[in-house]
Amino acid sequence: MITVTKDDFSADEMVDKIKQHYTGGVVTFRGVVRGESKGREIERMTIEVYEEMAQTQLETIREEALNKFDVQEVAVIHRYGDLNVGDNIVLICVAAGHRAEAFQACMYVIDELKIRVPIWKKEYTPDGEVWVEGERHE
Repeated sequence: MITVTKDDFSADEMVDKIKQHYTGGVVTFRGVVRGESKGREIERMTIEVYEEMAQTQLETIREEALNKFDVQEVAVIHRYGDLNVGDNIVLICVAAGHRAEAFQACMYVIDELKIRVPIWKKEYTPDGEVWVEGERHE
């Protein structure tokens, strides 16, 4: 349920994949390339990844979420390559019997992804290129 890819994805397809007989809700987070960051206009973005290590780290984070929260399934798709404003970057889907655990697990996955997974973003602005580091939001 972990994918690191250049290809775009369908959130609906992933939700259908992770739903189970006892699923009461599916929480999704979809990150997209925004047109502004920290007051700068963004024209496009390049995402670089150490693919094998990213896959391993994402699998570890997924297992942690499954063990830490009362959820049924966790799936993560993260893209890399050249992306335009509005393009999908990341999708996290969490299936659970109840919403509270699903929301908590989803937040856990994106926060851990931002600090532990070897993914780098370069934003292209009218004033030049800017490398962006991941940050956890408390």
